[in-house]
Amino acid sequence: MSEANTQPGTSTDRVLSFKEKQGERMKRLRDLHTKRNEARQLNHKEVIEEDKRNKLPSNWEARKRRAEWILEDEQKREAAEAEGEDYDRVKLLNVGADEAELFERKKKKKAPDHGFADYQQATIRQYNRLAKNIKPNMEMYEKQKNKVGEKAFYAEESQILQGLHKDSKEGIDNMVKDLEKQINKREKYSRRRMHNDDADIDYINERNMKFNAKLERFYGEYTTEIKQNLERGTAV
Repeated sequence: MSEANTQPGTSTDRVLSFKEKQGERMKRLRDLHTKRNEARQLNHKEVIEEDKRNKLPSNWEARKRRAEWILEDEQKREAAEAEGEDYDRVKLLNVGADEAELFERKKKKKAPDHGFADYQQATIRQYNRLAKNIKPNMEMYEKQKNKVGEKAFYAEESQILQGLHKDSKEGIDNMVKDLEKQINKREKYSRRRMHNDDADIDYINERNMKFNAKLERFYGEYTTEIKQNLERGTAV
């Protein structure tokens, strides 16, 4: 082989250098395409997650944290009972006097008993009380979600859910027990009033009489004149 073909800087070396540079450029271009596709997939996934979060109730995070806390508390209670310990006593041993006092103050401030205000507030208070007594089963929750799918599980507007969810026998039994408990409590605190023969009869049964008495107690001062006009026949 002659010296002209082995010296550096010849046309052969320049061709090989060009191919190497071209290969490096293509490799970088492929890497950029790969990163762009990954970023596009991540953005699409984040948009879906954000849309899903926006469709959840405003207090979803708080409800989820409370459900997780209840589940963890139940697990600790079962572990304490398995060891023969009183869980409530063990839990109190880990709470300081100042923390307990602060907790009681917050509890009274957060849920003061104002008595009966109106039927809407009474319904809200009953709903919150019943919701606090519900112990979520996260395992069954995930099982139902996987069974029907997230799109059906988290209902959207104008979406029909009839037939997708089936109440368990345990859930129905719990509902019946709670209704029986409410009936027993209502009968316990209900006392029969003395009947007044001279009072106006503006009711059809005893339940309607109690309802009218509550209406009169809260709205009587605003409807007295209207009621008198109706009785005299001078109402416009």
